[in-house]
Amino acid sequence: MYNRGIRGATTVTRNDEQEILDETLRLMKEIADRNDINPEDICSIWITLTHDLDAAFPAKAIRQLEGWELVPLMCSMEVPVKGSLPRCIRLMVTVNTDKGQAEINHVYLNEAKKLRPDLAAPKA
Repeated sequence: MYNRGIRGATTVTRNDEQEILDETLRLMKEIADRNDINPEDICSIWITLTHDLDAAFPAKAIRQLEGWELVPLMCSMEVPVKGSLPRCIRLMVTVNTDKGQAEINHVYLNEAKKLRPDLAAPKA
């Protein structure tokens, strides 16, 4: 078994608590579905937000999922680089898996698809 990182990112249209929570949840569910993982497989999840998002802790959304209450979550602010993608939420999900690096499905939604167009489309 290996310890692998699964990247994901999404954007919101405004600094709104409910939108931040909804998009975080959507992103986390996509990562779990595309990689066939469950909470017991997860070592931890690192969540970052750009500095223009301060209306909510995205971890709150994940903690409310049934069975996810014990998954270690940490929120942080993204490095404020000029010209970077605004209103962006990023996840780094560290999992235990038998999959190789090439089998991992990273997930980029909304405007975050611009960050890694090579990884944005789901694998067939």
